[in-house]
Amino acid sequence: MLRQALLLVLLVLCALDVAAQGVTLPEARRVELENGTVLLLNEKHDVPLIGLRAVVRGGAATDPEDLHGLASLFSAVIEKGAGERGAAEFAEAVDSVGGSLSANSGLESITVSAEFMARDAGLMIELLADMLRRPTLSRDEMDKVRARRINFIRAAKDGNLNALMPIYGAAFLFGDHPYGNPVNGSESSLADISHKDLLSYFEEFVGGDRLVISVSGYFDTAEMEQKLNSAFADWRAATSPLPEIEPLAPQVGRRVLLIDKPGATQTYFRIANIGVAMDYPRRAELNLANTRFGGQFTSMLNTALRVESGLTYGAGSSLIRPSKPGSVAIASFTRTEATTEAIDMALGILGQLRDGAITEDALQSAKNYILGQFPTGFETAGQLAAIFAQLESNGLGPEYIDDYGAAVAAAELESLNAVIDEVYPAADNLVFVILGDAELIREEIAKYGPVTELAISEPRFRP
Repeated sequence: MLRQALLLVLLVLCALDVAAQGVTLPEARRVELENGTVLLLNEKHDVPLIGLRAVVRGGAATDPEDLHGLASLFSAVIEKGAGERGAAEFAEAVDSVGGSLSANSGLESITVSAEFMARDAGLMIELLADMLRRPTLSRDEMDKVRARRINFIRAAKDGNLNALMPIYGAAFLFGDHPYGNPVNGSESSLADISHKDLLSYFEEFVGGDRLVISVSGYFDTAEMEQKLNSAFADWRAATSPLPEIEPLAPQVGRRVLLIDKPGATQTYFRIANIGVAMDYPRRAELNLANTRFGGQFTSMLNTALRVESGLTYGAGSSLIRPSKPGSVAIASFTRTEATTEAIDMALGILGQLRDGAITEDALQSAKNYILGQFPTGFETAGQLAAIFAQLESNGLGPEYIDDYGAAVAAAELESLNAVIDEVYPAADNLVFVILGDAELIREEIAKYGPVTELAISEPRFRP
């Protein structure tokens, strides 16, 4: 047993030593076509697969104020028929060769992800070009997707409230800023989207001038470049400029949104403020802090609220980092009668974090956790294609990845605490979103700040 234990320790130390050296991205050929489309080509011949990630800059941040969910609806409908293929034929073309092809929308982009066998590279490019350049955009398919999404929101209000809390949270924290837009829309905004709106979105916000195509895997670089050039070089530009997203300053003071769900036996809460952007220079220290605070099962939040007190089945913290400052948040839930006890405990843990509660041992544990997981995100062709596309779309260089492991390994408590003080909000500057039975918790949560109420039956996420 002792020999096995020593061997296990040796293997772990070896793994950490490799991880501490970080990840060095392989080289990718960058080509910019005449219409502005950027190609990123990373040739690797370990397995006969090709991973692809296409990014169209825009996303939910381009949605008109009364048509939230438009970009996301577009990304779903382009899977439902393109080129000469209807919805069933398009899906069959992918499935018949064992490939995968899907699209989705985020805050600042629409992405298409694909993985095909190397021998089917031509079909992959054909299908991608049809999706982006020649989508059918069927009215019937749009109506089906829209109806499913509205029903999903309604179902979530009955049985999956956790899925809605980040949406309510962003809407209340950011207000009418683009980062407050519900990516998949609300009941009311989805209902207002017309087929004409979908067609207009395609013309105005989707085009070759804001497209990045990243490909990694088993191919010849010159041949892949030629195929993509033929498929995309003559694609028109989008007709409307991308909106300029202004950074939002951290909110001063406290305010509370109470979402009333009569009869609820649990209270869900989210406590947040404005955080930092993707290019935050000390992200190694920030990720270490968040890991210990609420980013793993043994974190400070989960240990206090779940393991030690039994107030919840889970508590954690999150960092949303788009191109401009996003959010830093605490989230959990508890039984109705323990609402303020759980929230007060979460606030107390936040105070401990800001007072320097992370020890040297805890910092080392967080380093081991991050360095053990970080390299696993760069193993497959699909993962590499995704990271190359992400870096290009956000104006970041390879050092964003190459230097990260060393930065994590070198982080010290002094710099960690400086980052915590800079990013994590003080107790007086917090935005609360609390969902539960308002009649039972209204009076006691008033101590957290001025309360705005919104009924969960309202077909929108903003008060």
